[in-house]
Amino acid sequence: MAEEYDLVILGGGTGGYVAAIRASQLGLKTALVEKGQLGGTCLHRGCIPSKALLRSAEVYKTAKRSEDFGISVGDISVNFSKVQERKNKIVDQLHKGVQHLMKQGKIDVFEGIGRILGPSIFSPMPGTISVEMNNGEDNAMLIPKNVIIATGSRPRSLPNLAIGGNVMTSDEALIMKEIPKSIIIVGGGVIGIEWASMLNDFGAEVTVIEYADRIIPTEDKEISKEMQRLMKKKGVKIVTSAKVLPETLQQNEGVTIAAEVKGEQKEYTAEKLLVSVGRQANVEGIGLENTDIQLEKGSIVTNEYYQTKESHIYAIGDVIGGLQLAHVASHEGIVAVEHIANQNPSPIDYSLVSKCIYSAPEVGSVGYTEEEAIEKGYKVKTGKFSFRAIGKALVYGESDGFVKIIADEETDDILGVHMIGPHVTDMISEAGLARVLDATPWEVSRTIHPHPSLSEAIGEAALAVDGNAIHG
Repeated sequence: MAEEYDLVILGGGTGGYVAAIRASQLGLKTALVEKGQLGGTCLHRGCIPSKALLRSAEVYKTAKRSEDFGISVGDISVNFSKVQERKNKIVDQLHKGVQHLMKQGKIDVFEGIGRILGPSIFSPMPGTISVEMNNGEDNAMLIPKNVIIATGSRPRSLPNLAIGGNVMTSDEALIMKEIPKSIIIVGGGVIGIEWASMLNDFGAEVTVIEYADRIIPTEDKEISKEMQRLMKKKGVKIVTSAKVLPETLQQNEGVTIAAEVKGEQKEYTAEKLLVSVGRQANVEGIGLENTDIQLEKGSIVTNEYYQTKESHIYAIGDVIGGLQLAHVASHEGIVAVEHIANQNPSPIDYSLVSKCIYSAPEVGSVGYTEEEAIEKGYKVKTGKFSFRAIGKALVYGESDGFVKIIADEETDDILGVHMIGPHVTDMISEAGLARVLDATPWEVSRTIHPHPSLSEAIGEAALAVDGNAIHG
């Protein structure tokens, strides 16, 4: 039996389930199709589990240096099965929360693989969804007025570098039974650096091999430079301007692989190898060939309201490329749903999106890097303030890093804010709000930041833009 809906969403990850909730709030009869578990990659194989592991690594690292705080303890060790148990408990709790939200919103959830059909007896337009049910029941037929594709992404690998054995992606790394004694991480981007930080804090010997000339190459150059310095200070080996040669991979007791580093071939050996070279959109097997939907570089092409070439079929999140972040997918889903419901939403300005790296130290950024601002023709002025002069950072025992503010010399508007240091992922939203409100450094400096607090570094950096920092 075919059932009609105002909206059917393919994919129950962060973007998909948030879109479903917003659709329910707007009175749309909504169905969501998910082949795995509600919450998708972010909840089960990304954001949440990796941050749970990072927190355990942070606690272990802090416990090992408890003497610095005047606290004497006995032997410190990691019970990694308990670490994994805690991670799983957090994921399970949040998963139940999402399930509850679906029931609360009266959203029909179909557990199975959804495919878009072409014009048929059900509809003269592409868009009918056939669901191959996980429980083996007959396919469900869903006839929607609108569709949102939110099928997400999966870890990418290098050509000819097979995943298996001692070679893994972040998906496999999240379910490791024990911490490897040593690991090679191919890719020094956001995910690679988070894993490097975590495994190093857990006691593994870590080598990061990055193709670009610096790690976290999408961040401001000064942030990249500071991260590289602090990673090396922790004992992480960083190799940049290196092209990994997959054909040299050998797996025996561990792994050995070579890389071409500035014209010279070098060999690296470790117990495990983690491939962290980005993610690719899940566009296969969902029936795109039955539509006029266009792909570009493996991702679905949309307009600013996330409509595809088929105006009643939308796409959001990782499957459209762009900023592959859970909070971005959520807001793209809200914009798409509000457009479907004729709510006249404002398109997203991606330069206002805050980005975070949850390594130790953390990184938070919003807006343009200094290099991007200059390339766009702005005449910039910058202010920078170190956490070494912030009392709360010294109290925490984490005083490495800084806050950097980039402003337009002509209008004084803030163009970008970049932070590296303790808890900056919790601080970056102030900078995000400043960007949304077109604030100037002077306006941020007029915000009286409490003392002692880490956020004082933001106020001091704002003052530093015009050479007026009080404590620096």
